[in-house]
Amino acid sequence: MTLPSTQMPLRGAGAATIEEVAARAGVSRSTVSRVLGGGDRVSAAALESVKQAIAELDYVPNRAARSLASRQTLAIALVVPEDTTRFFGDPFFASIVSGVNARLASSEYILNLFIASGDPGDKTTTYLTGGNVDGALIVSHHASNTFLDRIHRTMPVVFGGRPMPAAQDGYYFVDVDNVEGGRIATSHLVETGRRRIATITGPLDMTVSDDRLQGFRQVLAEARLEPRIVENGDFTIDGGAAAMERILETAPDTDAVFVASDLMARGALRVLQARGVRVPEDIAVVGFDDSPAATDMPPHLTTVRQPSREQGESMTEVLLARLAGEDPPQATILHAELVIRDTA
Repeated sequence: MTLPSTQMPLRGAGAATIEEVAARAGVSRSTVSRVLGGGDRVSAAALESVKQAIAELDYVPNRAARSLASRQTLAIALVVPEDTTRFFGDPFFASIVSGVNARLASSEYILNLFIASGDPGDKTTTYLTGGNVDGALIVSHHASNTFLDRIHRTMPVVFGGRPMPAAQDGYYFVDVDNVEGGRIATSHLVETGRRRIATITGPLDMTVSDDRLQGFRQVLAEARLEPRIVENGDFTIDGGAAAMERILETAPDTDAVFVASDLMARGALRVLQARGVRVPEDIAVVGFDDSPAATDMPPHLTTVRQPSREQGESMTEVLLARLAGEDPPQATILHAELVIRDTA
């Protein structure tokens, strides 16, 4: 049992513990840690109580607490293992960064952005693991990005998107329920009478792509339908266009396509329009994201909305909690919803 603060034995300078400071102040240990780390997300009353307890106990932080108090960089990294063309060309990343910045605005942390496709020369890894940031957010990761494991072993990390199955134990992540998203899109196509349904996937070395494909296959199996064709894409406009060309050559009787991103869906629509295929009369199209690409030109895209900005905020919340010594959930799952417009 913890003694009331008035009965706690006095100690010499530097001998008090962080637990005794917490007890004297009437707050949790994590609140004291947050005060030592700069006062982020601490009420004025709690901040004053902790400062008073530190003074009364003549508290000097131990090595771990000193690290929180004085060795923090107050910087976190957002690591995107993609090339610059994909990063600046896909509105998804802008939404993620917006969410991250929104959450950091109420903290003392600043954001460092690292666009690190393959981390050539290990420059990103060397910098991040050299004590230059306190933690990292990692978005759009592929199975081949093995350098991310070294970052994960060195500091607190939160992934945007579920890591590949072999690497999930002990990983923190915030993901959209992409299986559910694939099901929502495909169910809409089936419910509107489509029977020869194809899909254009994202890169299949990413769980996001595999999960959306799983949702697509599940709904067709339940409807006793076979996928008309499955074509792989790369989350770009040109990749979606190329995949749509292959679908029309291989399966010209296709009457609907679920496309795993809005950008790829825009590429698919470009091909359909060039060939005089009517959308949605001849071929219905459903995208995924509900990004600005869905409505930047006609026809406006029927798509699955994923809460990308909320994902960025939630990832940051989890990382800040870890940096404060708290124990947030390892897995946070957000939900998707269908937005019906012109193409399906």
